[in-house]
Amino acid sequence: MPDSDPSAPDASAAPELELTVVVPTFNERANVRKLISLVETALGDRRWQIIFVDDDSPDGTASEVKAIAARDGRVQCLHRVGRRGLAGAVIEGIMASAAPFVAVMDGDLQHDERLLPEMLRALREDGADLAVGSRYCGGPDADASALGVRREAGSRLANWLGRQVLKADLTDPMSGFFMVRRSRVEAVAPRLSTSGFKVLFDIIASQGRPMRIVELPYTFRAREAGDSKLDNGVVVQYLGLLVAKLSRDVISPRFLMFAMVGASGVVVHLAILRSLLHLGFSWAQTLAALGAMTSNYLINNAVTYRDRRLKGLKLISGYIKFCVLCSVPLAANVAVATVVYERGPSWWVAGLAGAVVAAAWNYVTTSKAVW
Repeated sequence: MPDSDPSAPDASAAPELELTVVVPTFNERANVRKLISLVETALGDRRWQIIFVDDDSPDGTASEVKAIAARDGRVQCLHRVGRRGLAGAVIEGIMASAAPFVAVMDGDLQHDERLLPEMLRALREDGADLAVGSRYCGGPDADASALGVRREAGSRLANWLGRQVLKADLTDPMSGFFMVRRSRVEAVAPRLSTSGFKVLFDIIASQGRPMRIVELPYTFRAREAGDSKLDNGVVVQYLGLLVAKLSRDVISPRFLMFAMVGASGVVVHLAILRSLLHLGFSWAQTLAALGAMTSNYLINNAVTYRDRRLKGLKLISGYIKFCVLCSVPLAANVAVATVVYERGPSWWVAGLAGAVVAAAWNYVTTSKAVW
């Protein structure tokens, strides 16, 4: 009998996978089984899999997924430890897929899984590159009772800003419910930001050639269980992403956020400096620099590096490292500011000059050593 060709297709192999559903999760154990059941009902006998990308949920979401995966080969778990963030989770889930089409939906049951077959049809049969589940397209608008009045208003503003940057005819570029050709994501993966929440916006904005996009209406449902992944830090991250895309990725979102936090530190610095001038300028400048350093550390930990956020003892040790690294340019900060102050009457110009000297050093060193 002739030797078999290892490169020949295996006739006994399982049918080719059509679709991967990627679900980023955090504290959504209670939703896992119901979501799988709903997806199974919606997709029927289509060849699909579902990948839960869990950011080490303390409620045991990953354990729940793994228990189901042990009995159902269509279910997989990517358990991430030491890194956080919806965008990064979505990107990792897409890159782990072998299916030609990948859907992204939340694990909180707010997205309507019954739209998945229509999305798949738009990509597979109609030739679209991207199908977006829209809260504002030809159907009922997002219900304020599901989002909350403040979040619903914020969602509309974010969508308007996104449309101005994308220059695309989309009603909901901030949607977290979409299906895309995996190849279109892989082509731009190195340029995608792993921090933040608006991964759909990032995927569209990073493309070198236009995407064929269809929008399909659906009604956004109320959350049943789990924790919202959104907080006030998302606003800053989103603004950073907008500027990054406007600059054609010359400016990274994280650097921009660090710079914005640094700008707030300048305000803190000048306020402290002005209030302590009676101590003498050099002492006032030193204390102002330390105050701004502390403010910058706490805000950067909460916003700029929210996906690597330090807590407990790590927050304290991180602060010590941050202070040590930032103290290296502190002497130059004080020296430059003192010289400027002695040669001119404006105390705030002197303080600002000293603060600018230390900015570049602080970003480069703390991003590597602290977070």
